[in-house]
Amino acid sequence: MTKITAAITAIGGYLPEYRLTNKELETMVDTNNEWIMSRTGIEERRVLKGEGKGTSDLAAPAIEELLQKRGINPEEIDLIICCTVTPDLVFPATANIISDKIGAKNAFGFDLNAACSGFLYGLATGSKFIESGQYKKVIIVGADKMSSIVDYEDRTTCIIFGDGAAAVLLEPNEEGLGIQDSILRSDGSGRIHLHQKAGGSVKPPSHETINQKEHYIYQEGQAVFKFAVTNMADVSAEIMEKNKLTAEDVAWLVPHQANKRIIDATAKRMGVSDDKVMLNISKYGNTTNGTIPLCLWEWENQLKKGDNIILSAFGGGFTWGSIYLKWAYDTNK
Repeated sequence: MTKITAAITAIGGYLPEYRLTNKELETMVDTNNEWIMSRTGIEERRVLKGEGKGTSDLAAPAIEELLQKRGINPEEIDLIICCTVTPDLVFPATANIISDKIGAKNAFGFDLNAACSGFLYGLATGSKFIESGQYKKVIIVGADKMSSIVDYEDRTTCIIFGDGAAAVLLEPNEEGLGIQDSILRSDGSGRIHLHQKAGGSVKPPSHETINQKEHYIYQEGQAVFKFAVTNMADVSAEIMEKNKLTAEDVAWLVPHQANKRIIDATAKRMGVSDDKVMLNISKYGNTTNGTIPLCLWEWENQLKKGDNIILSAFGGGFTWGSIYLKWAYDTNK
């Protein structure tokens, strides 16, 4: 019997129009372009404007583009996994809201929260529904409206994050293409360094939590950087070693776009040259769950059937991981 693998067969993305530049941030907080660029490599980031707009408003158009590219109807979708840390509501799941907005009437869905590693966790989870033979069309969307939890008076975090979304379609493949392997890790003791202090069941919203700005991102930059730069690099090298891949075998490294220095360290640890590294952090900043699929969306025209691709991420809490996949199609065919 031929082994079924889960392959990406289409991709769509969406970015808000508004560009928040470093120059504009200089008027909002005590920072400057040189300081931001030297520490993060970010020049601008996108922000979703408009009353009542949420993460589903980023995810829905990304999925609609994917469906149009693939030439399929939303009613053909079996499952939608929405990877996010900024859901529209505490409940119901943003995946359910997205399903309603795009007309995916036959799909079930759920949200997955693994911070910036969420898209990798979602991809690995969705692949199992395909590999088992239970479903034929599974969408994984990474989407975040990070501007909704950013304090634009905190110069350590407001320079980093942006809004955006991208989605991939997983379908069965019998050519040995698609997702080959994954290594996913977590360490909950890291939560003290990067989290949102209030809004959950431990510390529900109150006048006090709002006044103390505890519904925004809290990050201890040095501790997070030290952990991320080691673990994201190590897990990327580990998945290469596990699958007997050399740097020459790897066509592309698709790293989470958190910080250019972390990306550079990961590529160096893998022995991968800069021309094989997808990098768009300067334009979009850290879109959390959106970074990796947005890279695939932007580079889609350069990807070739059979390309060995390594996806790598690190997120708050802490979470990290890597996925090895073989690209399943040529865009121009």
